[in-house]
Amino acid sequence: MTAPDRRPTRTPHALVAAFVRFVVCGGGVGVASSGVLILLHDRMPLALANALVTVVSTVIATELHSRVSFRSRRRGWGVHLQSGLTVAVSYAFTTGALLCLYAFRSEPSALVEQSVYLSASALAGIGRFALLRVVVFGEREAEGARARVLGKTSVAMAA
Repeated sequence: MTAPDRRPTRTPHALVAAFVRFVVCGGGVGVASSGVLILLHDRMPLALANALVTVVSTVIATELHSRVSFRSRRRGWGVHLQSGLTVAVSYAFTTGALLCLYAFRSEPSALVEQSVYLSASALAGIGRFALLRVVVFGEREAEGARARVLGKTSVAMAA
C-alpha cells in the first residue's frame, strides 16, 4: 500500500480551495499579529515590536501555508527566505501605492487612503499566492522524477 499523493492538483476547485486556505491561514496570522502588536506596544518601541511581530508572523504563516494552504513537502530555511522575499515585495507594492496616492493628493481622506491600501494589499496578496503556489511551494518535476526513479531502483534491488 502506498501513501496518498499530497501534490496539489491543477483543477479549478483545487485552486480555489488552496486560495481559501491561504486567505484563512494568512488572515488568522494577521489578526493574531495585530493582537500581539497591541500587547507589545507598551513594552517596547512600536517599530521594534512591529519588526519582531513581522518576522515571527512570517515564519508562522510560511509554515501554515506550506502545510495547510499548499500541502507541500518543501521545508527548510530556503522556503522561509523565499516566502520572506514575497512579503518584502508585497510591502514595497503597498508602500508604492500609498506614495503614488500622496503624490497626487497630499491629504487624502481616510476612506480614500484605506481604499488604496486595501486594494493594493488585495492585489499583493493575489500575487503572493501565485508566487508561493508556483515558485516557493510548487512541486519540482526533477525532485519528483528522481524520487520515482530511486523508488523503482530500490524495489528492483530489494527483489
